[in-house]
Amino acid sequence: MSTTTPRRSTALETLEFDHLELWVGNAKQAAHYYCTAFGFEPVAYAGPETGIRGRSSYVVRQNDLTLVLTSTLLADGPIADHVKRHGDGVRDVALRTSDARDAFRAAVAGGARPLAEPAETDDDDGRTVVARIATFGDTVHTLIERTRYRGAWLPGYRPLTATMPPARPVGLSRIDHCVGNVGWGEMDRWCDYYAQALGFTQLIGFDDKDISTEYTALRSKVMQSPSGKVKLPINEPAEGLRRSQIEEYLDFYGGPGIQHVAIATTDIVDTVLALRANGVELLETPDSYYETLGERVGAIEEDVAVLRELSILVDKDDKGYMLQIFTKPLQDRPTLFFEIIQRRGSLSFGKGNFKALFVSIEQEQAKRGNL
Repeated sequence: MSTTTPRRSTALETLEFDHLELWVGNAKQAAHYYCTAFGFEPVAYAGPETGIRGRSSYVVRQNDLTLVLTSTLLADGPIADHVKRHGDGVRDVALRTSDARDAFRAAVAGGARPLAEPAETDDDDGRTVVARIATFGDTVHTLIERTRYRGAWLPGYRPLTATMPPARPVGLSRIDHCVGNVGWGEMDRWCDYYAQALGFTQLIGFDDKDISTEYTALRSKVMQSPSGKVKLPINEPAEGLRRSQIEEYLDFYGGPGIQHVAIATTDIVDTVLALRANGVELLETPDSYYETLGERVGAIEEDVAVLRELSILVDKDDKGYMLQIFTKPLQDRPTLFFEIIQRRGSLSFGKGNFKALFVSIEQEQAKRGNL
């Protein structure tokens, strides 16, 4: 990885996750799904009724976790092309900053590809400044400054309360990390991009010996922002006997993109029970995984029998342990999915669970005929 240091910027040092924008085939139906299945609450809406032509956007939120679901009203254009190629997927990993103009200037000086110069918008609730840079595939980062805005979301949006079902929160709190998949041999290039443009550093890395099964393998590096609040693992395929989950994603998504979003909870057992009750499909873990769990992770607060029943995985590091589980793909294409994670001190990314997790993923791939 290059050792080039980006221009020092206080604005880059304050980066944190703001929201995810998904471009989807039908935003109204997608918003309904995320509210009823995952417990989000409707927050705001933008579309023709608010003076926004050609698209509709629904903002839904749960605690500090916000999604914007956007679909086009037109037969062609960027949103239509994106959905045609990728299906429903994450278009924008938006990053909040104390100064969008300075963050944009520093990022571009470090090699980021600019997409939209900083622009200020305002209404009766205050003002915001947004700019936009490119990253892997068709994914973008909006740099957003909202320190002087008091409204429900952004200028151009109105509060949305009446058209969505009442939410049943499931305990999701915030984005823990977002995982990007890139093509063969592209991981280091994109890690270098984040280091130079945004001042990210590598937190940890995994090679194909760490992340492999009998059939497939991948490599991954976890990049994090200067504040440590934005963590972005970047995966690439590695040689194996069969097609890995990364290759399946790249094929069905039509290129690099966000593979999954890890969402934090403070009580994973309650969250998983609520998700199951709402009909969310979760990956299953073989019973054999739990036979040696105590030997691998030591004493934990949770009842192992309950974890076994719910297929919740456990891993540890020198700071504590963490619990995690993964949904099945959120749409028919085997692309985007969620990880639910609870950290009890651990800062790890589940290295001890890789084998069990990827065996479960391979079983799902085999059902689809894609292994």
